[in-house]
Amino acid sequence: MRYPIMNNTKWDELRLAMYALEPAPAWHTRSTNGHRYGPDREWFYHFREGGYADIHYVDIVADDAAHRENILAALKKIHVPGEETASGFRVFGWIDPGQDVSYL
Repeated sequence: MRYPIMNNTKWDELRLAMYALEPAPAWHTRSTNGHRYGPDREWFYHFREGGYADIHYVDIVADDAAHRENILAALKKIHVPGEETASGFRVFGWIDPGQDVSYL
């Protein structure tokens, strides 16, 4: 059993924040049923296509150190549940029972 921790408003904040970056970062999603999508860089239409209800998490890929800093600054402004990864950041839509999650 997983618990939702993001709502449509927060997903839209994330989508618009990443869309505003230049260049927009690549992203991959994993759905609650295990389906993976991506990579994709189109945040305005593709990211919201099909809705947000089944996004387990989204991985956001930084191109380089400066891009990583810009992404992190944007994520901190909107305060989303996630973590830093080797390639960028992961933002959680659902968590497992007992999973410890920090906010960026």
